[in-house]
Amino acid sequence: MSLPLRITFEEKDYTYIVLTKSITKETDSIRISLNGEEYELCRNLKGDWDDADATVSDHPGLLKVIARNIKLRYRL
Repeated sequence: MSLPLRITFEEKDYTYIVLTKSITKETDSIRISLNGEEYELCRNLKGDWDDADATVSDHPGLLKVIARNIKLRYRL
């Protein structure tokens, strides 16, 4: 398991864990754990990352910020 990563969104701190191993530029989906729940971020046709199973109760803005953070960290 990888180390927890921190991010600040709307003046609150969140901790998430990247569950997918060996992420490369060819990776099309990334699993993360946020607040004890697992989410899958998938790359769309434009190359942006979105949550595959987003619901209204999830934080779509937070998940987009996390996806952007992962994209920058792993140089996707």
